[in-house]
Amino acid sequence: MIVSKSELKRDMDELKSIGARLMELKPTLLDKLPLNDRLREALDESKRIKSHNARKRHLGFVGKLLADQDIEPITELLNQLDSSSEEYNRRFHQLERWRDQLIHDDDSHTALTEYLEHYPEADHQHIRQLVRNAQKEASQDKPPAAARKLFKYLREVDEL
Repeated sequence: MIVSKSELKRDMDELKSIGARLMELKPTLLDKLPLNDRLREALDESKRIKSHNARKRHLGFVGKLLADQDIEPITELLNQLDSSSEEYNRRFHQLERWRDQLIHDDDSHTALTEYLEHYPEADHQHIRQLVRNAQKEASQDKPPAAARKLFKYLREVDEL
């Protein structure tokens, strides 16, 4: 099948936009991606480039390197991190439901057990403490600072 020049340009522009999003990610998130060594070095090097023109050239280079990668897992992670994506919103709402279940269930051990089945790497002692603090806060009609801490921890565990 013959690919038109316009289609090749569109594909390269898409790879460049993915590359630009990757260049903005923190190194800890980049570690989670299946990147080859050359692409990882190029992304690390992009942090040091300050000149607009050099950055633009380097973005083209990153786009070329992405052409040799399987970009599906990369785009999945980027969509999870993009607050305008459907995947991000779905995960965010799921975490809110977990937080509410943990705090408001009368039998919070059931909710905690369910949560730990889904996220076995979570620190159950820490979650229990955060849930107790949030429940105490709610019963005393205080601002939900502990509930926010609980949500933040649930989000950190989800990103692991």
